[in-house]
Amino acid sequence: MTIVVITSILFVVGMKNRQELKPARPLGGREEDVYLSLLRTVEWLSRGVAETLAGADLTPTQYNALRILRGAGDAGASCTEVSERMVTKDSDVTRLLDRLEARGLISRGREAADRRRVVARITDEGLRVLEGLDRPVAETHRRNLGHLGEKQLATLSKLLKVARTEPA
Repeated sequence: MTIVVITSILFVVGMKNRQELKPARPLGGREEDVYLSLLRTVEWLSRGVAETLAGADLTPTQYNALRILRGAGDAGASCTEVSERMVTKDSDVTRLLDRLEARGLISRGREAADRRRVVARITDEGLRVLEGLDRPVAETHRRNLGHLGEKQLATLSKLLKVARTEPA
């Protein structure tokens, strides 16, 4: 009985403290409120993808680089090209590619036409790893966002694209 009463009191006090910490109106305005909501959502969504990729011993950044190289096809991509296409910017793409090459997921070589240019290409093993992740990653996205439905997803996608455009 004592445990139930103490637990109930602590729950009510905890709820009151949380309400006091959250101002009725965002201090930085609606823009800050939306910004913080986006950050929390990205963190939550990223956690699900990271857990899925952990089974293949890949980070989301490594996965992104492999997908870029798969999309580049036989032509491959230079370190600069991979960097430009990354979803999240990594200041050390060279080291990222080093790790993928050490695992046999990519290969790198100098171009015959321009010996200064080093091109990375996904290997058969890298393709195999990605193919094994395609369905689980898609299922993770469906599980996390599928409840929105096609119409809300299209609206959200449109709003996020508008938010990423430079203000006039």
